[in-house]
Amino acid sequence: MSRRRTLGTKKKLALLVSAATVAGGGAFVMASTSNAAQTPKSSAESTVCLGLATALGNNQKFIADQRADPDAQSEARIANREAVVAEIQRKQEASGCVVGESAQDSQPAQPSQPAQSAPPAGAAEPSQPAANPGGGAAPSGQQVCNGSTVTLSGEGGAPAASSNQFPAGTKLKVTNLDNNKSTTVEVTSVSGSCVLLNDAAFEQVREPGKFLIRRAVIEKVG
Repeated sequence: MSRRRTLGTKKKLALLVSAATVAGGGAFVMASTSNAAQTPKSSAESTVCLGLATALGNNQKFIADQRADPDAQSEARIANREAVVAEIQRKQEASGCVVGESAQDSQPAQPSQPAQSAPPAGAAEPSQPAANPGGGAAPSGQQVCNGSTVTLSGEGGAPAASSNQFPAGTKLKVTNLDNNKSTTVEVTSVSGSCVLLNDAAFEQVREPGKFLIRRAVIEKVG
């Protein structure tokens, strides 16, 4: 009887040790998974991070341009944009992105056009749309900034936009083709991109959780 009790006790101890080992292993796996989930994402891994990186790059470019060619208002503009940069970096951290990652707003490559044969002699040339290299000279109602993505400037206040092509007072209509939402805003300041929406304007057209509009139509309406 005594021997049976001894063996029973040993078995119980062995079972307890095994259970502790399994529990410890599970805790280790959970901790490893948690640490992996907390690894900051790059702009290549997340649309949210790409949008914030683009916004940060646009604001940093604006600051660099102001420092390279300053005027009487440059210091005030730079101070304002530095505060915006800090706010974007805060959003990067809150969204699990790499803090400080910056990407300039890029134009997508245009598809190459097939070569066209010369028209027959005497045939009229097809009419071509008028060029608009400056952007700001576009007539009201014309689509502008073709191919541009749209992100936020990070500035607060009532819905508005900033631009490096259109002067203050210009009205632009921005349509997000992914959800068919539009907003018409007035340009109130200068930026490093064709058009940046401030936080309030961006909220009117954004998709939930995204900080970048890849498919946008931008029209000058006033």
